[in-house]
Amino acid sequence: MDANELKSLQAPLKQQYKDNPNSAVITLKAKGRIGEGVTCKVDTGAAIAEAGLHPATGGDGTGLCSGDMLLEALVACAGVTLKAVATAIEVDLRDATLSAEGDLDFRGTLGVAKEAPVGFQSIRLNFDLDTDASNEQLDTLIKLTERYCVVLQTITVSPEIRVSR
Repeated sequence: MDANELKSLQAPLKQQYKDNPNSAVITLKAKGRIGEGVTCKVDTGAAIAEAGLHPATGGDGTGLCSGDMLLEALVACAGVTLKAVATAIEVDLRDATLSAEGDLDFRGTLGVAKEAPVGFQSIRLNFDLDTDASNEQLDTLIKLTERYCVVLQTITVSPEIRVSR
């Protein structure tokens, strides 16, 4: 897909959202059901993913770690956004590899140490790009990818979350 194809694909949507802002608000959903042992089966739309305890919390490693899934969602979203932005601003990417790492202190989630936070203490997202783009173009590419990546922005600027039963 080139820049013109992407723009023609997105133009009617952008116009619709300008004309009717409420049509741009869409509710994405996820659903899961507890499984055998300490697992939760999540319907991803393409398959069923079974999450389980990380080995650092007593899991056997056969279930997907939800922390890993969060990092995978970040990499997936940033990768799609990177490609869309590169296409839109006409930066030729021969290849791109993205990686995310996050540091967790499992004492927090296991309730071993009250001073240990529950959740990631830091997350690092790295882009390894194969391109002839100038440093200025690369700075713009990364800046726009950060700005428009839904998962990155959600992690960075926490949304209102309500928990119910």
